[in-house]
Amino acid sequence: MGRMRKRQRGPLIVGALAVAMAATGFGLYWFQPWKLWQDETVEEALPGIVETSGTPATAPSPTVSAVTAPQTLASGELVSHEHATSGTVKLLRLADGTHVVRLEDLDTSNGPDLRVWLTDAPVKEGRGGWRVFDDGEHVSLGRLKGNKGSQNYRLPDDIDPARFTSVSIWCDRFDVSFGAAGLARA
Repeated sequence: MGRMRKRQRGPLIVGALAVAMAATGFGLYWFQPWKLWQDETVEEALPGIVETSGTPATAPSPTVSAVTAPQTLASGELVSHEHATSGTVKLLRLADGTHVVRLEDLDTSNGPDLRVWLTDAPVKEGRGGWRVFDDGEHVSLGRLKGNKGSQNYRLPDDIDPARFTSVSIWCDRFDVSFGAAGLARA
């Protein structure tokens, strides 16, 4: 009788170990906890500085009489939500009429599936602001290039930037804002 029970428990133990290993693998894939200790720094130049002749400025030149710099339409400071987040957000109009969201001196946690969202939601500090950005209109400008540094995100041509009032560093995996900034018009 004792041998019979040992034979029956063997497959149960193997099955339980297989389920535990599969659950651990899924959990590691889903949460990606190692990203909390990995930083990715991206330092992009301010976009769209052109000489008045319309050619890109590559180096300072004593013969250049005027330079067209991007115009700041709106800006704001990032506030923390799910993770400590700081930096400045600017909505810029380039000389060619295109628009860019620029993150300057960004510092946040790395995480799975982070996006830069332009939204119409008001920025609320603390836990109340974690999940508001997907309630209204929002446009994903793409994956966050790095969790530290300064970077640029071009708006699609068919998007009217005047309809949006904030920018969120949004975790698509868990539907939560890491941090956000309200855009005050310049």
